[in-house]
Amino acid sequence: MDYTTLHATPDAATYQHLRVAAGLSPKSDEAAARGLPHTLFAVQLLHEGQVVGMGRVIGDGGTAFQVVDIAVLPAHQGRGLGKRLMGEIAAWLQAHVPPSGYVSLLADVPADALYAQFGFQPTAPRTVGMAWHRPPA
Repeated sequence: MDYTTLHATPDAATYQHLRVAAGLSPKSDEAAARGLPHTLFAVQLLHEGQVVGMGRVIGDGGTAFQVVDIAVLPAHQGRGLGKRLMGEIAAWLQAHVPPSGYVSLLADVPADALYAQFGFQPTAPRTVGMAWHRPPA
């Protein structure tokens, strides 16, 4: 199959569809509308004009960067597209992150093996990933 690469942030509907279809948590219209414009870098993979994969880098542009939203539609998984997305992201990071910048990501297993190919290493036991969730109203 032939895929093309597009360096652009997906629109909110595409973003929300890819996340849910790829098994990631859903994001509300409000969250997508607020967050997507603050993307530092985004890559999309298209097949026959349709977006089938994406990945983004978010952060402050100087000290902190996070790789997020790596998603490929199930019908296109197993074809090296996650690796292709990460290759595009790794090239952008290499060109734009200052020497003192910190790049992180949260990896679901077994995707951690993919990220390791691009130099990402577990931080435990020195550091532990933590998350905060808004309590129900």
